[in-house]
Amino acid sequence: MAHNPFARKEGEKQKRILVPVKGAPVDDEAMRLAFTYALAKKGKGRNMAVDVVYVVEVPHALPLDAQLDDKLERGEKALDHAEEVARDMGLEVDASIMQARSTGAAIVDMSRETGSDLIVMAVDYHKKLGDFDLGRTLPYVLKHAPCRVWVCRAPIPEDYHYNAE
Repeated sequence: MAHNPFARKEGEKQKRILVPVKGAPVDDEAMRLAFTYALAKKGKGRNMAVDVVYVVEVPHALPLDAQLDDKLERGEKALDHAEEVARDMGLEVDASIMQARSTGAAIVDMSRETGSDLIVMAVDYHKKLGDFDLGRTLPYVLKHAPCRVWVCRAPIPEDYHYNAE
């Protein structure tokens, strides 16, 4: 029998997908994309895991372990929703809340610690000073992530007026 170089080896390292959420409607599209990809890979015999993280950004004026109840509650709701979406798709996820000074740095650090092979992020469509703005987190992750990054941008709002530039 010929050797198959593409055959999966017993005990192969588990592949990981990291999905940062922020409790926004656009998170659903990123989660479904990541979960669908994980399920497709599992269907091909790949060992896939999905980590969902909510990052609470702590102001510098407070200690890093400050009890920010309202933000932690929002994070719990976002993670509960992510677990529900995953369950509806027949997938289990590892969900966690992190407190950090910078959301982007926390996402990159977690991707390194977990050995993520892919980060799937959502970004809202919003403008700043008349131009589409990616915010601070996504550019940081795109620049520093040790793995691939997929981005799901929210659709342009229906009430958006195009400039002829």
